[in-house]
Amino acid sequence: MPTYVAFLRAVNVRPRWVKMETLRILLSSNGFSDVETYIQSGNVRVTTPMRSAAKVKATLEEIIEAEFGFPVPCILRTPAELSQILHLVDTLPDPLPGGATRQYVTLYDAPPTDEHTQRQVQWDVPGERLYPHGRETYWWLAKSTHEAKVSNAVLERGGNVATTRDLKVMRTLAATWGA
Repeated sequence: MPTYVAFLRAVNVRPRWVKMETLRILLSSNGFSDVETYIQSGNVRVTTPMRSAAKVKATLEEIIEAEFGFPVPCILRTPAELSQILHLVDTLPDPLPGGATRQYVTLYDAPPTDEHTQRQVQWDVPGERLYPHGRETYWWLAKSTHEAKVSNAVLERGGNVATTRDLKVMRTLAATWGA
């Protein structure tokens, strides 16, 4: 049976609370198996007899909205794709003079437009660099996210739903759930 990692967008920020224990029970009682979560930021692994990623995504979103009362976009990756994300980031040189103190990965529901990708390539804010690749954008920061000009909201301006995770979280997920 196929396994997916779902990244839930904008959960557990006021007032959009989704308890991970409740989510595990909810998904397990609605046809998903081997349901696991990691930390409270909305990282969920599920196994399902559904073969279509689009159907899995739609089903997850329907179940979550029905239970919690608000829409929660879900961005899916397979375990193999999760491992590929980490493999790529490990091959990329740090583009910041003096090195990055923080790294992030933004996951898109669909690839950004060429225009939006080009804006990311040209991003030239001191202490910030972006590397778009397919349905992900990799970030390097030499400052805190609170000081950065780049944000998930900025990266969503390409018209696609996106969610961002710290590279440390992505490493843990790939080590635990990757293929």
